[in-house]
Amino acid sequence: MDTAICICRPICKGKVVESNDHITDEVWYFGGIIGSGVLMIFPALVFLGLKNNDCCGCCGNESCGKRFAMFSSIIFAAVGLVGAGYCFVLSAFALNKGPKCNMNNTWTYPFLNGNYLSDNSLWSRCQSPVDIVPWNLTLFSLLLVMSGIQAVLCAIQVVNGLLGTLCGDCKCCGCCGGDGAV
Repeated sequence: MDTAICICRPICKGKVVESNDHITDEVWYFGGIIGSGVLMIFPALVFLGLKNNDCCGCCGNESCGKRFAMFSSIIFAAVGLVGAGYCFVLSAFALNKGPKCNMNNTWTYPFLNGNYLSDNSLWSRCQSPVDIVPWNLTLFSLLLVMSGIQAVLCAIQVVNGLLGTLCGDCKCCGCCGGDGAV
């Protein structure tokens, strides 16, 4: 068994797994990479680009450009909500299920329905890998919190985009002339 490369060698206990079958199933669903990663890139890019949209350049209608930008932000915020929801649900299931570990030379899930979360004396059931329970808890707890924050931000943007689509005006950039100048 090879030791993993570690910068903090005295603290690091990580090792390279012997088989992919020894990794928790939920890790292979890539909740953090797909849900809170790839699917969040699109909303983030759209949200960052909203300030650069021309509010007066759509079909001769002064407020159409900004309204369309706000409408498109709703669509991308919904994509972000789906990604954050995927990561959130996957992380919650992973925390409830617990880590996959070696128990009497059998790789299994020794915990039932999150019973190990309130009773850390059960953690000793996992003979190897060393410290797999705290590692699993840390990974999926961080993903759960991060995806929850992302979902809240995307939900706020859906409301903001809806208000901007319905109530948008051309006061955003002062490009409409006399009445619309800020």
